[in-house]
Amino acid sequence: MNVERDDPCRKVRERCPIVRTNGISEYAETVDVLSDAVAAMRIGRPHSSRTELRAPWGIRFPAQRGAGFHVVLQGACWLIPTRGDPIRLVVGDVAFIPRELGHAIADSLDTPLRDQNDANIPTIGDPTTVLLCGAYLLDQSRMHPLLAELPEVVHLPARVGRHPTLRGAIDLLGRELDADPLPGAPGVLPPLLEVLLLYILRAWHEDRSTHDDTGWAVALRDPDLAPALQAMHHDPASPWTVRDLAELAGLSRSAFAQRFTATLGIPPQTYLTWWRMTLAARLLREADLPLRTVATRVGYVSEYAFAKAFKREFGTAPGRYRSAAG
Repeated sequence: MNVERDDPCRKVRERCPIVRTNGISEYAETVDVLSDAVAAMRIGRPHSSRTELRAPWGIRFPAQRGAGFHVVLQGACWLIPTRGDPIRLVVGDVAFIPRELGHAIADSLDTPLRDQNDANIPTIGDPTTVLLCGAYLLDQSRMHPLLAELPEVVHLPARVGRHPTLRGAIDLLGRELDADPLPGAPGVLPPLLEVLLLYILRAWHEDRSTHDDTGWAVALRDPDLAPALQAMHHDPASPWTVRDLAELAGLSRSAFAQRFTATLGIPPQTYLTWWRMTLAARLLREADLPLRTVATRVGYVSEYAFAKAFKREFGTAPGRYRSAAG
């Protein structure tokens, strides 16, 4: 009798079939690690503004819980990070500060810096610099490694033909903030800001993947590792083993484990546990679900096993974590 072997990966393959085109693996159903990483850290609505500045001006931004960006629409300026050398920004340049350690921007390195809300910043005369600025509220205490590997300042210089979707998002956001609020602006701005953030991250990872040999920029475009990462994100509750993930990658168990660890710096099961606990923490903060349901959604059949794993990761029991977050 021909008995079909039990295949724990079949369900995911049937739901999200992998299509290999020119050596690149893609899921027919969209599973996006980058979007997941941002969503898992989000703790509030983003905000933005269009700012006209008249020389001399210098603004100091305090450290915050989140990330921020500046786009130069007119003129030029200097971005002065907490650590590292100042960066000259010209029209079309994007500067993203992923960890908001505090920074400053100024028309000149010689201009004294004033606090962000200082009323003495010049407001009379034609603007010499116009900036599009924004901020995202993100949980920095548990930053996804995809964002943790970013430099303290992501500088994306304006280049003709580079990252057209990013430029398109900047143009749309700039128009929404250009004058008096347009009809529907409160509903349009938050999703535009979310799109801009993803385009900024995508642009940086696209640039890095052509230069680096390791890291998330490489893994997300790796035709073998990407399917395994997508599967973990698509169905974290599945009882994945290294062998299951290796099969999705089209590699032997040992080759997959070695390649995953060498590229991302952590073993696949370690990342899977980290991701499950990150999702569990978000569910505990945002959803009024029984602990048993939370445990099931992140791959634990036993509430006790889930509580033990959660406490090992966060240093506190799930119930206490939820109470403190509330």
